[in-house]
Amino acid sequence: MKAFPLIFGTLVLTACGGQPAATSHQTDGAPNRHSDQMHLAPNDSEATRAYKESMTAMMANAPAFTGDADADFMQQMRVHHVAAVAMAQAELAHGKDAEARKLAQTVIDAQQQEIAQIDRWLRGKGR
Repeated sequence: MKAFPLIFGTLVLTACGGQPAATSHQTDGAPNRHSDQMHLAPNDSEATRAYKESMTAMMANAPAFTGDADADFMQQMRVHHVAAVAMAQAELAHGKDAEARKLAQTVIDAQQQEIAQIDRWLRGKGR
């Protein structure tokens, strides 16, 4: 019966044209595309290394879930935003496209403001 949610999710994603995402929670020995994709490779460009490092850090720095929906949202969103800033900084350092670079700067500005807002909220809650 444990397989039902996985099968159902896979069917829903397939019906919507998507592919099920591999997660780091797989324990059945199946390949984990996301985790495998994040390993640094000798031929990775500097930009690719920076993107991979930001995603790996996000997963490594994600705090444990507490069961408090508000605290979990804020804590998980914070590490997500930090990773987004790191990815945007990599774009500014290595990207050439003006539109992508402009979006990267917009992401940095917005995410840093939201990180500050999250930090204030967490401090206010004693976290």
